[in-house]
Amino acid sequence: MVGGGAGADAGIDRVLWTEAEIAARVSEVAAELAADLRALREPAVVVGVATGAFLFLADLVRRVDAPLAVDLVRAESYGDGTESSGRPRITSDLKVDVAGNPPPTLPTRAVEDIVDTGNTVSCLIAYLEKKGASSISVCTFLDKPARRTANFQLVGDGKFYRGFECPDSFVVGYGMDYAELYRNLPYVGVLKAEMYKKDTSN
Repeated sequence: MVGGGAGADAGIDRVLWTEAEIAARVSEVAAELAADLRALREPAVVVGVATGAFLFLADLVRRVDAPLAVDLVRAESYGDGTESSGRPRITSDLKVDVAGNPPPTLPTRAVEDIVDTGNTVSCLIAYLEKKGASSISVCTFLDKPARRTANFQLVGDGKFYRGFECPDSFVVGYGMDYAELYRNLPYVGVLKAEMYKKDTSN
């Protein structure tokens, strides 16, 4: 972990989205998601990616008026660095059976904090598909297409939902961290370059 500062926001260069702007946009995404889920014949499974998506996941599902199950997985690719290693892996398993018991298999929504290179979400989609999900959508709080190196494919009638398009900056807050700090910020901000390590090989 990096050292502490005078407050939780020590080291923030600028705010990209305020708490109010985040709440408004999450409500819009939740309304779109709810409309799609209410049209389904089976309850959906919403799978959040720990730990970065935990605030977005909680705010999202509380605003969705539709039957659903919620579970978490952990996907790791950053370590203490600022860039993905490109070798993400799922390090905790689902408890909810997305394959359905008995069938039919269940539609699944994967909830991410940020999609940048696409490597982690590709890994997650492959994992959920192997588990037997019939359709896989991705709902991400931030989308950073400037960093995309992997073209992920949704499954079945899967759909891509996003909150905001993110500039190519290292952002923290609203669940997102650097070295496990800043998750508790109610807004999303850009971290000052001097706050993180120059070695991004992790």
